[in-house]
Parts: sequence; structure tokens; C-alpha cells
Amino acid sequence: TMPKEPAALRQNILDTTAAILACGIDPKKCFLFRQSLVPEHAELAWILGCLTNVPRLLRLPQWKMKRASQNSEGTVGLLTYPVLQAADILLYKSTHVPVGEDQVLHLELAQDIAQHFNKKYGEFFPVPKAILSEL
Repeated sequence: TMPKEPAALRQNILDTTAAILACGIDPKKCFLFRQSLVPEHAELAWILGCLTNVPRLLRLPQWKMKRASQNSEGTVGLLTYPVLQAADILLYKSTHVPVGEDQVLHLELAQDIAQHFNKKYGEFFPVPKAILSEL
């Protein structure tokens, strides 16, 4: 949600990929891909954003905290990031999502968006449930 130098962004992508592989993720057993290369993520985020009201996003604590750290000039990308997260979850019709305590409200937003979409257009998205870790 913050502008990055293109060269630094490319290097961060490579570093993150290397770290994921170093942790033992086996690309023969799971899909590893760059989300930004899958246009359906952004397309679904746009559709879901058209179903999400701004006051709901403004109430999210992460928006308030990050906006404060950006001198009260939060960006549209920062505000709508939880909708992109919902699209990331719903695009794959996920039924269970591992989340930390700090992301529970974002998952609840994804649940609400799925329910709203299903009510308006018919049952399409499963309503994802949180998998909370004790760690």
C-alpha cells in the first residue's frame, strides 16, 4: 500500500520466495505463485469493493493505526486492502483460513462480503471460517 522502488520490490519478491522455499514449502506439493500476476485477484477485489461500504472499512483498527502512522493521509490502497484480502480468500472458494488475532476482523469482513454477495446473486462463495493458532 506504500510506493516502492521497482528494483527493491523485485528483490523483495525474490527474497520472499527464497525464504518460503527455505522454510520447506515443496513446490511439487503446493502452488507457489505471484499474486500480482493473476489479474482475477484485482478484478474480484473491484467487484467486491463495489459491494462494500466505506464506513465499514473506516472502522477497521488496522486502517486507524496505519493511517495514523502515515500522518493521517492514508491511501485508497490502504483503505481497500481488506477487500483485496477478501478477494484473495474468496477467489479460491476457501472454507478455512489460518489467521492471527490481528486479522480476525479482516476475515469477518470477508465473511460478510461473501454473505452479501450470496444473498444478492445466489450461493456462490463459501463463508470462510477462521483457523486460529494458539501460537
